[in-house]
Amino acid sequence: MIRIIITDDQQLMRDGLKTILSLTKEIEVVGTASNGAEALEAAKREKPDLVLMDIRMPGVDGVEGTRLIREHLPETKVLILTTFNDSDLIFDALNEGASGYLLKDMPAEMIVQAIMTVQAGGVVLPPDLTAQVFAELKRRTEGQGEAASSSASLISLPLQIPEGLTEREMEVLKQLGYGLSNREIGELLFISEGTVKNHVSNLITKLGLRDRTQAAIFAVRHGITTFDT
Repeated sequence: MIRIIITDDQQLMRDGLKTILSLTKEIEVVGTASNGAEALEAAKREKPDLVLMDIRMPGVDGVEGTRLIREHLPETKVLILTTFNDSDLIFDALNEGASGYLLKDMPAEMIVQAIMTVQAGGVVLPPDLTAQVFAELKRRTEGQGEAASSSASLISLPLQIPEGLTEREMEVLKQLGYGLSNREIGELLFISEGTVKNHVSNLITKLGLRDRTQAAIFAVRHGITTFDT
């Protein structure tokens, strides 16, 4: 059972998502919140597996809410709810530790699948929007020049791909950039899920990154993973 909290400033959205997700036997909605501050309090109380977080909310928005939850409850994952117009905020939410994002107008079954993917250790990066999000990363980096490396809004990532990555690790890194779970990567590369997990752990250590979300961003930033535009 995946225990989740739904966070959105619109009650209709909260109630609708709760109704839809409660129909899935693997998911239990243990609370709702209208902004990031309320989400943190609910998460402290309920200790959920995942917080479904709207990104634009009055008061404490989804970016700050993600930061607070990841800081106080590092075992709780955050999945962002967004629209096509939020690429700058999505990037900031990833920076704060979100495990990905999905569009509010996605079909219910895709939202359920996204929750399952994140709970299984995957990263949710919808291809149609991911290219736009990482275009924002490129714009910020190029626009700020030398100041970019010290900007709090930019993820601190190595500027060069370090030596020592094996060919298989590079293949796994590429698929991380597409947001695939360990199981999906294993099926694609014909290796076990446990082997993929070991490769991911080695990648994160070798690249000096925080988690697989940063690894996915690294893959796109360095052209290891590419998207058609």
